[in-house]
Order: sequence, then structure tokens, then C-alpha cells
Amino acid sequence: MPDVMSSSRLIGVGVGPGDPELVTVKGVRALQDADVVVVPVMDTGERGRAEATVLHYVGAEKIVRVVFALNERTDRRRREDAWDAAGARVAELLREHAVVAFATIGDPNVYSTFTYLAHTIGELVPDAVVETVPGITAMQDLAARSGAVLTEGTEPLTLVPVTAGAAVLKDALAGPGTVVAYKFGRQAAEVAEALRETGRIGDAVWGAALGLPEESIRPAGEMDGSPLPYLSTLIAPARRDGGRGGKL
Repeated sequence: MPDVMSSSRLIGVGVGPGDPELVTVKGVRALQDADVVVVPVMDTGERGRAEATVLHYVGAEKIVRVVFALNERTDRRRREDAWDAAGARVAELLREHAVVAFATIGDPNVYSTFTYLAHTIGELVPDAVVETVPGITAMQDLAARSGAVLTEGTEPLTLVPVTAGAAVLKDALAGPGTVVAYKFGRQAAEVAEALRETGRIGDAVWGAALGLPEESIRPAGEMDGSPLPYLSTLIAPARRDGGRGGKL
């Protein structure tokens, strides 16, 4: 059992949006070399996407489930209590093991639960070394599967979590460049309206469950206002009318 002072390591590993083939070689190595792999789960206890992906590379006996209030936005106290409890559990694991990996869908530095965990561990286990291994993001996977080009030339790229409100998305759509929206499924009607009002719905595409059997990729124009899966991703490509290299 290592002492905390021996600088245990916590590694946030991005495991991509769901397709196990999109975990990087470095990510697989980090998962397999770790003593334990922590996966976030909701308090309902069902297997999450990160855990399902990790199980392609490590045995179930190596996985430790830690409860996070992953979708809690209204009850701040409940959310912070969950973060505190999760941090305490991972701190305990760092006292028992030299290397603890934390698997997160997408990338650990892009809207990831790992950010909050790393902050808590910094307070509870200040001598622990915190590292991250980047992962493929949902916007990259959706671009590849749909043929949508994210950026070219001097175009900007704006990433918006629609949990911040559809108005934020509308402001982004009114600007230049490609706009990507995350977590918009529950506000699909407002998102479709914003796309139509800004004239951006024609080339936009949305996707969910990328790389999984239930994968869905559709033109945004087909959205009928019905709620979509929470982890849906939208790409509204930049307006491009200058031909090849027109944005250079």
C-alpha cells in the first residue's frame, strides 16, 4: 500500500464518445497499466458509456464505480455533495494504489467530470500527480461520420453546451464559422428554431450514440421538436461559398 507522500498518480483518460475503437493507443495503455480504473456512474447505478468502453480493454475486477450527480443542474447542494463523496472515494484509492485512472467519455479537458474530480483531489491529496490523456471528442466523431467539415482556412470554431440555454447557441449561430452544440437533446425544439432563425439549418447535422448499435445521425432539418437523447451533438458548418480554399 503506497503512502500518499510517494506521489500517487491520478490519470484522466479520454475514452472517446462510445466507439471502443476510438480510444487512443496511449489511452488503452494508461487504462491497462493503472492499478484501478474509476468510472463515473449516476446514482441510479446503470452502466455508463465510459464503463462500457473501458470493459473492452480491462477486466471488470479492475473497475471501481464512483457515483457522480452527472446530470444534476438544479440542486447545487446535491451536486457538490456528490463531488465531495466521489473525491473522498478516489482519494482513498490513491492512498491504496500507485496509479488510479479515471475514464471519461470524450476528452478529460472538454466539459468533463474529471475537471471537478481533479480539483477536489488537489485539495484532499495535494501530493498526488494529476495527468490527462486526450480523447476523441463527439464533434470529431460526428464530423467524420457525417462528412461535415469542422473548420477550414481562417474560420473560427465555437463549442456551446446548450445546458447554458438556447440563447447562447443563437448568439453563436449569428456569428461566423462552424458552431457545435453539446447536450442539446432536451432543448431540441429551441435549437431547431435557432437554426431556422439564423438560416443555418440547411447544412446542420445532429448525432447521438455515435459508434454504438443505436447510433443516429440525421439532418437537423428533420428535427420535429421532439426531445432527443441528452448527449446529442450538433454541427452547424460555416457558410462556405468561396470554393476550394475560399477561407484561406
